[in-house]
Amino acid sequence: MKTTKTVFSLLLCGILFISATAWITASKDKLGTNPTKPTKPAPKVQRLLYVATPGIRNYLGYGGHGIQVFDIDNNHKFVKFIKIPGGLLRKDMPSPTGSSKKGVPSNVKGVDVSLAYNCIYISTLEAIQCIDLVTEKTLWEKEYEGGVDRISISPDGKIIYAPSLEKAHWNVVDAKTGDVITKIVTNSGSHNTIYGPDGKEVYLAGLKSTMLNVADTKTHTVSRQVGPFSADIRPFTVNGSQTLVYVNVNGLLGFEVADLVTGKFLHRVVVEGWNMGEVKRHGCPSHGIGLTPDEKELWLCDGHNYRLHIFDNTVMPPVQKTTIALKDMPGWITFSLDGKYAYPATGEVIDVKTRKIVANLEDQDHNDVQSEKMVEIHFSGGKPVAAGDQFGLGQVKKVTKN
Repeated sequence: MKTTKTVFSLLLCGILFISATAWITASKDKLGTNPTKPTKPAPKVQRLLYVATPGIRNYLGYGGHGIQVFDIDNNHKFVKFIKIPGGLLRKDMPSPTGSSKKGVPSNVKGVDVSLAYNCIYISTLEAIQCIDLVTEKTLWEKEYEGGVDRISISPDGKIIYAPSLEKAHWNVVDAKTGDVITKIVTNSGSHNTIYGPDGKEVYLAGLKSTMLNVADTKTHTVSRQVGPFSADIRPFTVNGSQTLVYVNVNGLLGFEVADLVTGKFLHRVVVEGWNMGEVKRHGCPSHGIGLTPDEKELWLCDGHNYRLHIFDNTVMPPVQKTTIALKDMPGWITFSLDGKYAYPATGEVIDVKTRKIVANLEDQDHNDVQSEKMVEIHFSGGKPVAAGDQFGLGQVKKVTKN
């Protein structure tokens, strides 16, 4: 009997001790003497603009040889310069100082990003270079038959379509290794390339053709053509639903529009109130065209008048609205992912809503940085988590009814 009472007493004491401990702990929490450990806040997303140079021909005076990086959320201030070691040097031109047997840095022709492999890719006249965005080390650099022009990468970041330099074909390249998967021959003077946002088609524009070739990404073969346009195709862009293409062509201060679904030519739009004259580069009056991400406006480069002409794209054909004066000849135009900023190749940063120039890209020594090859990249916790595109592509996807 005594043993039973002893066990019962011990159990009761234990229960009272546990209850008292819980009460004391709870009281401390309420008083703040033993606060719950706060959760770690999510890393802040850093939005950076990567500008590849020399992005105006092979002119080193517009940013040197490498990648200039700017902080979008800090008035596009200079962040760092990533040197590009080794190759990407023109072998057909002597160095101005005679210091390099390989010659001066080669023209940068294109830039793109793979989030799958955390890499940025730079194409030049001869090669593609793959650079790790975290370590900033060059992983590989490969030259390709016929050279390389403006590349474009698949939405999943695994396949690169690499045009030869105004020659007969495109190389389809494994983005991880740089190996050629296959070749697409068009005999069109391969030049500008846009991988469709849905990843199913790639648009292949040649300098020697009035037709836009469309490649099927399952077979890596040309499946159809769009056009003809009034002259050979230069820079172009597409809307997010991949139903319309807006094209610069030789001999036109303006642009043309075609239906990507039917392949039929739709409209020719000429810039009003401005004369078409000589240009410093490209030999094309309008070299550079882009849609704002919401597709409400189309922005067009004017090389002779140093202007950007803005069109209302909510009507078809688009209607001319206004113009913005620039400090130099624009040869390209793209936009920030959120659509707030426009980036012409002149290095000026334009507020899309107010039309005001709000910043100028400058290097660490306050020299102007200009380039036709730039891309926005977002970082979180030191790793890339989102990327834009060198082309001013529309971002409005087609709404399908159930």
